[in-house]
Amino acid sequence: MIRDAARRAIEQAGPALIELSHYVHAHPELGYEEFLSAEAVATAAERAGFVVERGIADLPTAFRATKGEGDLNIVFCAEYDALPDVGHACGHNIIAAAALGAALGLAAVADDVGVTVTLLGTPSEEGGGGKIDLINAGYFGGVHAAMMVHPWPTERLEATCLAVDHFDVTYEGKEAHASAAPWEGVNALDALTIAQVAVSLLRQQLRPGDQVHSIIVEGGAAANIIPRRAVARYMARSVTSQRLAQLRDRLAGCFEAGARATGATLGVSELGSQFTHMVSDPDLLAHYRSAAESVGRSFALDDEGAPRPTLSTDMANVSLVVPSIHPLIAIPTHGAVNHQPEFTAACVTPEADQAVLEGAIALALTAIDVATDVALRERLLETS
Repeated sequence: MIRDAARRAIEQAGPALIELSHYVHAHPELGYEEFLSAEAVATAAERAGFVVERGIADLPTAFRATKGEGDLNIVFCAEYDALPDVGHACGHNIIAAAALGAALGLAAVADDVGVTVTLLGTPSEEGGGGKIDLINAGYFGGVHAAMMVHPWPTERLEATCLAVDHFDVTYEGKEAHASAAPWEGVNALDALTIAQVAVSLLRQQLRPGDQVHSIIVEGGAAANIIPRRAVARYMARSVTSQRLAQLRDRLAGCFEAGARATGATLGVSELGSQFTHMVSDPDLLAHYRSAAESVGRSFALDDEGAPRPTLSTDMANVSLVVPSIHPLIAIPTHGAVNHQPEFTAACVTPEADQAVLEGAIALALTAIDVATDVALRERLLETS
């Protein structure tokens, strides 16, 4: 059977997929700098007979690998960037290996189900938005469905994906001796402090789904020097891009308050691209559920109506241009959550290795079921 052939191909590649997952995990690289990881995934696809294009969209760590000549083009997205300090605390090593495994499984039966298999290496999900770069460069054009799995402490069909902006807020003032002549200075850190207090007070009136978080990047050079420059890095999230724009307007008032109160000058610089909210394709998701359950995964929390976890991802932007899914695949974390060092450790356990293989099989079987669902296939081909 076709499904059995795809599954066998993934199981045969199992040791290499796990080795790849562990390699990426052991070489954490930040967004747009994933040279070792991107090359490892691309090389593995090339050895499996895929045609690989490296450095697409003028991104050195992005690639496209294709196999098959069917009219239905199905994309698996591979992420491989890490986080500062905590490494692969979001499990992108699992994502990359599972995406490659799914591509290998589907490629084994591509001619039987009439598909073109595309594995996209998508850099910098943690803030930059490599998938958005690829959208803008046309690499999701002619694609009929896009999918990936993301490790999480619980098994969920989908998350609530919030639209998000990443930006730096910079205040420029004037140095002065903090004891002898502080009145000669303009305190940029005071401006930032006022802004932070204003943002904290604003949180009382934020609507459900609106979020703001930040870190201080620069806050002065020495305690006895009035800080000339202060920089904070912000993320603002909301349930839609429209709501996010409204939130940004309110935050702008908080930042302007710091400048007006102190006389410092204010600058706001955007980082990367805005991530949108996500719209999962229900038919793709239904096929994924069936495929994941066939390998032993359970969606009890979804059936119970448990609140969905909230996160942001550039896969959401893909979902607005191509029918997409981004289900969460569970790994045991013993109470840890994503972006904690304990989650980093959980991403190279035997259970994490199992998630690589079962995630790959579930995605490959989903793609086969989509390709052989006559009505769905017709809809996807018509809407591309």
